[in-house]
Amino acid sequence: MRRWARWAWIVGLSGAFGCRDADGRAAASASDSSAAAPSLADKVAQYTPVRLTADLSRLSDHERRMIPSLLAAAMAIDTVYRLQYYPALDSLLAATSDADARRFIQINYGPWDRLDGNRPFLAGVGPRPPGAALYPPDVTKAQLEGDSALLGAYTVVRRDSAGALVAVPYHRAFETQMREAAKHLREAASLAEDPGLRRYLELRARALETDDYQPSDLAWLDMKRNRLDVVIGPIETYIDELTGRKTAAEAYILLKDQEWSARLARYASLLPALQRGLPVPEAYKRERPGTDSDLNAYDALYYAGDANAGSKTIAINLPNDEEVQLRKGTRRLQLKNVMQAKFDKILVPIAEELIAPDQRAHIKFDAFFANVMFHEVAHGLGIKRTIDGKGTVRDALKEQAGALEEGKADILGLYMVTRLLAQHELTGTVLEDHYVTFLASIFRSVRFGAAEAHGRANAAQLSYFEEHGAFARDSATGRYRVDFPRMRTAVDSLGALILRYQGDGDYAGVSRFMAQRGTPSPVVTADLRRLDGKKIPVDVIFEQGADVLGLER
Repeated sequence: MRRWARWAWIVGLSGAFGCRDADGRAAASASDSSAAAPSLADKVAQYTPVRLTADLSRLSDHERRMIPSLLAAAMAIDTVYRLQYYPALDSLLAATSDADARRFIQINYGPWDRLDGNRPFLAGVGPRPPGAALYPPDVTKAQLEGDSALLGAYTVVRRDSAGALVAVPYHRAFETQMREAAKHLREAASLAEDPGLRRYLELRARALETDDYQPSDLAWLDMKRNRLDVVIGPIETYIDELTGRKTAAEAYILLKDQEWSARLARYASLLPALQRGLPVPEAYKRERPGTDSDLNAYDALYYAGDANAGSKTIAINLPNDEEVQLRKGTRRLQLKNVMQAKFDKILVPIAEELIAPDQRAHIKFDAFFANVMFHEVAHGLGIKRTIDGKGTVRDALKEQAGALEEGKADILGLYMVTRLLAQHELTGTVLEDHYVTFLASIFRSVRFGAAEAHGRANAAQLSYFEEHGAFARDSATGRYRVDFPRMRTAVDSLGALILRYQGDGDYAGVSRFMAQRGTPSPVVTADLRRLDGKKIPVDVIFEQGADVLGLER
């Protein structure tokens, strides 16, 4: 994700692009001591409703009949996520009578505000455990890091009868829900007319029961002609702020937009040449990205679990398995209907408030769509293993890895736009549209807060760009204007810095960078608070399910 992730956008270094800063403060939405604390009604209003629907008329009868089974599988996975994040959710909801409090608990899947640095929003609730419910509440990072058996991506850590720490595989810890989800995936597989989709669903069902996800990841990448798609299982690691290793359960049900996908198909083939042109020494770009990657546009039909908690991603880049990425590449999924909703309801109003009037004409949906798309493509650039050959970047950077990777994708996405425009591979747009739309989107994503990797990433980018003169703020109007030549220079220098952090596995350096830049300045924070005053929402919540799609339950 992040992503998408969670990019949302699934888009974040230490405070910019859709998924936590070092000291746990909110990136943008926290109130200072001079501002009145927002009410729960105000907090709920930070999310604007969107009906998650699409045109199903081109689906066959069998494909339409698959959707209820996929919905049932996603709901079972949603329950797994609740158990991973906050197992007392149902009892908390039952004990809460205030309608706004109940709604905000549901949005956050618990009593901690994801847009406000995971601060508790109910009286008597303590801080969010950094490991959520994936570890015993009293365990420390030091107790875990010396024991690789406890750090598996698909295990929870518990104490046995003697008090010793033990790892319990997900397929045992959540056996009832995993088997339920697997059953419904097999029901959908029995209806699938596309052989690739049928094989993937069967293998994914098996993975939920065994925690062996690589075969189904490979099968997912092999699918080419399917119109329906489902992303399901334990995937992103954002909720594990203790070690950054444990994956959280989520699901997306998607409908491919064949027309838009055809427009995007050629970009994955350009990755090797773009990799060779990265502005870093050869050691930091020696890996060759897979070229069997897909780049497609989808309408989202359903979000569940980690994907549905707090801010919502608008693009997905998977699988996360580095071996699979190097072997076959990844698939980049642009969630077009959700992107359009966020552009119309959030980004355009933000631009009207914060972008200089003479640059607002550069705010374009096509630029927004392309920036998000190239963010996802850019996950395939750079390096997956440290240059000393001692392990993966993810292992070396620990809990900092997710936000830095999101920041890399943001910046190298802009690098790609710049190079492809110069090569006339990208047409019908101009660089200024992408830079101004990107700046407006930073303001959009930084509001996701310090608890979200993309929010952290954008705050860091904003700080770096400000320091390097990539934009200027008019003190009289409080509006921002991009300096196009300096923005281009800053994009290259920040991209090189991030790639070096990753290639060197420089955990200490990344930690300092995030601590210094992961929280917006007081001036930016005040400007962002103006958006709250204008009642501009921060993100969306979905009205979704069989009824919204016009399907029988």
